[in-house]
Amino acid sequence: MNSGVGSDPLLHVVLFQPEIPQNTGNIGRSCVAVGAKLWLIRPLGYQLDSRYLKRAGLDYWEHLDWEAIDSWDEVRQRLPHARVWCFTKHGSKAPWEATFTPGDILLFGSESRGLPETIRGAHASGCLRLPMHPEVRSLNLASTVNAVVYEAVRQFGGLPPR
Repeated sequence: MNSGVGSDPLLHVVLFQPEIPQNTGNIGRSCVAVGAKLWLIRPLGYQLDSRYLKRAGLDYWEHLDWEAIDSWDEVRQRLPHARVWCFTKHGSKAPWEATFTPGDILLFGSESRGLPETIRGAHASGCLRLPMHPEVRSLNLASTVNAVVYEAVRQFGGLPPR
């Protein structure tokens, strides 16, 4: 875990049981770019010292505010007042139809299984999806996170000055 920039994160990007280290590395880089914290919920499909994770995150990983934890419940205990947005093919609205606020949780499921129904059901009004043609089953996790994070930043009017 790294404390990153030392201030409250702009957003909390939570990956539920991610499986592909390259995705996590790229998502970490996006989090550094906007000042978001990355939460990784175990079990992970890779070791945290994976060369693929480090390669995708390049030299940005040392600047990343991140934490690996054991459960979604732990995130909720640590961030009890944060609003939760779940990203799932079962979502009813697009991200630009939501109103993001600083400190929100952006929750993404694993690459092969998505988010469990129990989590989606508990946050049904906050389930969002990126629209796509039916020929496409899903988008790459890192691409999806990047699109959503920058939609939130756009809604905030850009990044706060540092």
